[in-house]
Amino acid sequence: MSVDSVRYQAPATSISELKALLDLQRQAYAAHPFPPLAQRQQWLKSLRQLLSDEREVLIDAISQDFSHRSPDETLFAELMPSLHGIDYTLKHLKHWMKPSPRHVGVMFQPASAKVVYQPLGVIGIIVPWNYPLYLAIGPLVGALAAGNRVMLKLSEFTPATGHWLKELLGRIFPEDMVCVVLGETDVAAAFSALAFDHLLFTGSTHVGKQVMRAAAENLTPVTLELGGKSPAIVSAEVSLKEAAQRIAWGKTLNAGQTCIAPDYVLVPHNRVEGFVEAYRTAVHGFYPTLTDNPDYTAIINERQVARLEHLQADAERKGARLIALYDHGQGRRMPHTLLMNVSDDMQVMQEEIFGPLLPIVTYHRLDEALAYINARPRPLALYYFGYNKAEQEHVIQHTHSGGVCINETLQHVAIDDLPFGGVGHSGMGHYHGHEGFLTFSKAKGVLIKQRLNSSMAAYPPYDRQRVRLIQKLFIR
Repeated sequence: MSVDSVRYQAPATSISELKALLDLQRQAYAAHPFPPLAQRQQWLKSLRQLLSDEREVLIDAISQDFSHRSPDETLFAELMPSLHGIDYTLKHLKHWMKPSPRHVGVMFQPASAKVVYQPLGVIGIIVPWNYPLYLAIGPLVGALAAGNRVMLKLSEFTPATGHWLKELLGRIFPEDMVCVVLGETDVAAAFSALAFDHLLFTGSTHVGKQVMRAAAENLTPVTLELGGKSPAIVSAEVSLKEAAQRIAWGKTLNAGQTCIAPDYVLVPHNRVEGFVEAYRTAVHGFYPTLTDNPDYTAIINERQVARLEHLQADAERKGARLIALYDHGQGRRMPHTLLMNVSDDMQVMQEEIFGPLLPIVTYHRLDEALAYINARPRPLALYYFGYNKAEQEHVIQHTHSGGVCINETLQHVAIDDLPFGGVGHSGMGHYHGHEGFLTFSKAKGVLIKQRLNSSMAAYPPYDRQRVRLIQKLFIR
């Protein structure tokens, strides 16, 4: 079925309904607090089958929300990693669920100890508009694998995707298991104020602070994926063609509307002209023309277009030199633009760009580039391009970021066995793979003793001879 013929403005979930849905899921969790492996596997298999069967509906819905999203980008950047994440989780879930035996010292014997990974209960997930499928399914998989119930809040800027996810997930999960919440910012604010057992938010740092503030009222633990200004460093010796092509792919995917897209590039001062030409060649190789190009994704809405145009105008007014890689845009398809001679007083160097604008910053020595990065809030990702292994390790050890790619961009987020998460202003906590399972589980320490009670030796009244013996054996 295609969504082309229908415009969706799905009915919002009322604020009063939110509490009822949470209560419904809490009751269901209380009735089944520790789902067995087979049940969790069945949930994941059903989800995988649904995504595979309904891929065209979801691809069409996302494209409708963007006015045009490259269907191949949705396939590669949303559907494929969602399916791979499910497959990876199914393969390893049995091992993850096993209690972890722990050491018990001689003083406490005879006894055994273990860590049991218990479902937390009801998980809240707030999904952004830029990757509405992957950023819903990814945390959903981790939460289900850990045995939880889940409430998903979809963005008001992706109504078609929200409609179809609600419709499709409702086919395989009852509302007391998984439910999709729709609505504007008032619903999102009320959602974040619910007493979840864990809340995961993906979005801006500004809104992330509001979400954390609301969650604190309930002492709800949070995972925040917040983005920031992720730098790419071009070394003094790396092939400009290779570096430019990989940076261009990371920046142009989804028209730069990616939380880990390269936000600015640090280039040696004597390599800038060569990098600009290599970058221009790379982008034109991906998109020979912008007009009517099915591979070139649009900006999500007019509000975001206006924001990006303002960033561009502010930079130009303050002295930046703009290099537009296309003569003009088409509708919300914005032309990719490089910004030269940028300075810290420009808004484009203060805010996460989230679009097809790429500032170029020059440096003389690598440590100067690292100092520039370290003087700013810690980013969600950092990219280094250079083949010197000593320099690679130096960059890894002397910067802080949520994740790092060496000679690549973006792809660390798709590695199922790597945790994904921010640090500082780019977020807190992790999910994906095993780390996702742990995030949505309570690692409960358990000590087990049977009839023999060796602890009696430490009971009062404290006999001096017994105390001296304990001191001699255990306090040295």
